[in-house]
Amino acid sequence: MRIIHYRNPYLRRRSPFDPLNSLRGEMNRLFENNLGQVSQDLFGAWTPALDLVQDDNEFQLIVELPGVKKEDIDLSLLDNILTVSGKRENGTERKEAEPNRNERVFGKFRRTIQLPIAVDTSKVVAQYQDGVLTVTLPKAEEAKPKKIAVNVQ
Repeated sequence: MRIIHYRNPYLRRRSPFDPLNSLRGEMNRLFENNLGQVSQDLFGAWTPALDLVQDDNEFQLIVELPGVKKEDIDLSLLDNILTVSGKRENGTERKEAEPNRNERVFGKFRRTIQLPIAVDTSKVVAQYQDGVLTVTLPKAEEAKPKKIAVNVQ
């Protein structure tokens, strides 16, 4: 025979961490259910994903901009700070129907990247195809690594 201790559910033991667990649960609930809406409401913009890669001769910036028209993209480079900005508009707005779920974010965006070394601004090339912006930024000649020959005597 096994003895089971009776525990009154109304007299449960309280942990000193109960308030923190409750707060964590509320934060999880907030971000799991409404992250897209919260980020749009709080920040008023969306942030496109990007990659910045480099080799010995150039940097390449790849930015995902699905649904953005080429005319709505602004690109600027000043003092080794590259800025990509623009806007994505909602082209499928329906006035008569109320949406059941909204996950796509529309509005203005802006990404700023500090380049670690100087680039040749006269040779920068930007291409936009299938919602992906690719910016090629050749490094300035004085910033490229130089090979130095070592003489043996």
